[in-house]
Amino acid sequence: MGAVTSGLYNAIILYASFLWLLLVVGYYGCLGCLEDERVGLLNLKASINHPHGTALSSWGGDTIVADCCQWECVTCDNKTKRVIQLDLIYIRSIEGLGNWSLNASLLLPFHQLQILNLYGNELTGFQGLLRLKKLRVLDVRRNDLTTIPILSALPSLKVLYLGSNRINSSQLRGRYLSKLEVLDLEDNGLMGSVPSIIGTLNRLKSLALGYNNLNDSLSIEGLCKLSDLEELDISGNGIDGNLPPCFNNLTSLRTLDLSGNNFKGTITSSLFSSLKLLQYISLSRNSFEGSFDFTSLFNLSKLEVFDLGGDNKNLKVETENSMSQLPLFQLRVFRLSECVLNGESRVIPSFLSNQYELRVVDLRNNGIIGDIPTWLLVNNSKLESFSLSGNQLRGPLAFELNAKHAYMTHFDISSNLIQGEIPPDIGSILPNLQALNMSRNALHGNFPTSIGDMKSLKLLDLSNNNLSGPLPQHLLRGCISLSSLILSNNNFDGNFPAESNLTSLAHLFLDNNSFSGKISRGLLKSSALEMLDLGKNSFSGQIPDWIGNFPRLISVVLSKNHLEGVIPTGFCKLGELQLLDLSSNKIGMSIPPCFNISNMKFLQLQSNELTGDIPNVLSRLPSLFILDLKDNKFWGTIPPWIGSLTSLRVLLLGGNELHGSIPLDLCRLRSIRMMDLSHNNFSGSIPPCLNNLTFGAQDGIFLTTARSGFLIGSLLATYSYESQIFANYIEVHGGPPNEDAKVDFTTKWRFESYEGKVLPIMSGMDFSWNNLTGSIPPELGDLSEIHSINFSGNHLTGSIPETFSNLKAIESLDLSHNMLIGQIPPRMIELYNLEVFTVAYNDLSGKLPERKAQFATFEESSYEGNPLLCGLPLNQSCSPARAAPKTPLANSDNEEKESWEESFLWSFGGSFGGAFLGIVAFLHFKSYYRELLFYFIAKNLTFLRL
Repeated sequence: MGAVTSGLYNAIILYASFLWLLLVVGYYGCLGCLEDERVGLLNLKASINHPHGTALSSWGGDTIVADCCQWECVTCDNKTKRVIQLDLIYIRSIEGLGNWSLNASLLLPFHQLQILNLYGNELTGFQGLLRLKKLRVLDVRRNDLTTIPILSALPSLKVLYLGSNRINSSQLRGRYLSKLEVLDLEDNGLMGSVPSIIGTLNRLKSLALGYNNLNDSLSIEGLCKLSDLEELDISGNGIDGNLPPCFNNLTSLRTLDLSGNNFKGTITSSLFSSLKLLQYISLSRNSFEGSFDFTSLFNLSKLEVFDLGGDNKNLKVETENSMSQLPLFQLRVFRLSECVLNGESRVIPSFLSNQYELRVVDLRNNGIIGDIPTWLLVNNSKLESFSLSGNQLRGPLAFELNAKHAYMTHFDISSNLIQGEIPPDIGSILPNLQALNMSRNALHGNFPTSIGDMKSLKLLDLSNNNLSGPLPQHLLRGCISLSSLILSNNNFDGNFPAESNLTSLAHLFLDNNSFSGKISRGLLKSSALEMLDLGKNSFSGQIPDWIGNFPRLISVVLSKNHLEGVIPTGFCKLGELQLLDLSSNKIGMSIPPCFNISNMKFLQLQSNELTGDIPNVLSRLPSLFILDLKDNKFWGTIPPWIGSLTSLRVLLLGGNELHGSIPLDLCRLRSIRMMDLSHNNFSGSIPPCLNNLTFGAQDGIFLTTARSGFLIGSLLATYSYESQIFANYIEVHGGPPNEDAKVDFTTKWRFESYEGKVLPIMSGMDFSWNNLTGSIPPELGDLSEIHSINFSGNHLTGSIPETFSNLKAIESLDLSHNMLIGQIPPRMIELYNLEVFTVAYNDLSGKLPERKAQFATFEESSYEGNPLLCGLPLNQSCSPARAAPKTPLANSDNEEKESWEESFLWSFGGSFGGAFLGIVAFLHFKSYYRELLFYFIAKNLTFLRL
């Protein structure tokens, strides 16, 4: 009985334990992932965080039942609780942990893993073989891979994202690619021809080869074999040649992106005729020519996106075909810019009147005439971006009564001929705008206060109009999202705002208006300010020291005002400052000793009252591109440290009181393009070593301040294009202008201003109006890229170097007002770019160069003041003097000489006698003069005796 009881008891205990175990397992299974996968995730976390990362903080827990299916970046199957997806995006990059190689064995616990995303983790490769039988998608974009992972143990893999790595064409091999349906090789190291293996991947549906260096157009034809291809992206490769006609065979094609290449020739109407499934076409940024009949696309009923933007000035696009019917499509995005649109009529495409689903309309720079087509806003209630800039639209901006376009975020009608006033209720018509650009028109009137109701507005550009009046307080307090306010070149006036609530303001351009008064503290709430331009106004007083409270400032322009006082020490706090322009004010003293800003590239202090030696603090600006100290009161010599500014492109020291010789240290400025030492007191000779300088050789650097990319970028709220290889959105951009450096330089007898893309092209050397002596070094003839030389107003001697005929790029050469001698080198007629030439007021002699090429255009004023020069255009002939008569015989010569002497004696004697008798007769009859003569003789008798 006891044995039975004991056995029964044990059975009950065993049964209860079994039930408890089932409950625990079931409980854990219901609550979370399997233990082996949980441990596997923790091991993977340790590898990702090596050596000292802290990412994935939710992975872990104090209890054994912590549910790893709830951890960040982890997705489990709802039924089996097995991990099926890992989205480990930008984990190591954010932590800044450096390059990393993943041990493939760490992934072995995840038997059901289907999607592995390691995007942006500085991954260099895998250690071992990836053995994931269920893996369908592998995403290793934006890493540092140089080889493709071995795919032999991934039998289910269909989608492989390898974009933005360093994989080259030689790595594309192996039969394991043949099962792929999606292959992304965008932005890698593929060069030349499209790898031939890609043409054999006949299961491919989506292929991205954009932004490599695949420039062989013939190899592109190999892609035409991929008959199942639905998406093809070969953008940004620089592919040359015509579009392959065989693209018409890709009848399954839904998406085609050929943008950013160098395709030439015509876009044939038959190219897309068989591609009935096309939804997305991008042909922008190519070099197409000839004519393109847009109506040939009218039968593509599924077309949603058409993009033909960029520089298409040689492409004629016709949308008005009287034989065509209305299009079968309803476009969402229509971009057609910078082409010859609709020939002489230049009308806006009429088919747009039958489009009702548009989100983006971009018809920039097409020369369209007529009124602003605001009916597009009426017909397309979800229109978000509207750009018609750079056309010839006229008339006022007029909206329908009680209009409200709530989806509109970008509205750009800049660079047209629009007149009238800005609608006063524009703030309620376009309440959700993020970017409003109406610059470069003929708008007048005051600033509409309703713009202050645009709470989402980030960019406002009304520059280059005739707007006037003060800035409304409602704008400065209401537009709380405003990042760029650009009101340059208008007639706005009044004092600088004393208060504002523009806490997001990064770019403020109020230049070339009529603002006055002191620069007030209204800007202080805009702590994110990066660019400030108040130039060409009437601001007065001192530059406030609190300008140092904007640590992000990279550009400050306060030129051409009435500012006075000293340069405040607040500038010393601006460690990011790249451009400072205080020119044409009344600022005195010198530059503060604390002015040690290593990022400074452009320092322009021209036309002030700065005094003393050139400050040594400038030697601590290693990144300086432009140093402009012209027209101040600096004295002393050029310091030897000037040669350490090896990045210097422009050095302007003219119009000061500097003296001494031109230092050899200037010959160390190998990147210099413009050098102005004019109107000083320099003496000595011109250094021959200046021939080592570039003076015009291009180095690809544009003299423009940096800024943080496009300012305004937003996704379309009501439309996204679904794609396996494209980002699933259409993005719209806009932004503030760059702050271009501007340089004033005298050339061609004119005072010119150079800025933007023109500035790097210009080069010159101006040493005029000093006390330089000696000859012009012939070595300067090596400066084959220089555009302007001015050595006038010195004491230079010797001849014009024969080597000056090698100055092939020279446009202006002024050697006037010196003491040059000799002949003008005849070979200088080979200077075919020479527009201005003067050697006036020297001691040159001989025949002028032939009146050929450019020398046929120079007039007498180019040579005046050289009496020994001859030839056209001077009136002085170079022909020899008329010959003297032949010498007579000797006896005839003696007879002639004796006859001449006899005649001379008779003539002289008669003249002397007649004069003597005349004086005696005069004194006889004029007693007063006779007495005066005798008195003079008596008074001076003693002197005569001596």
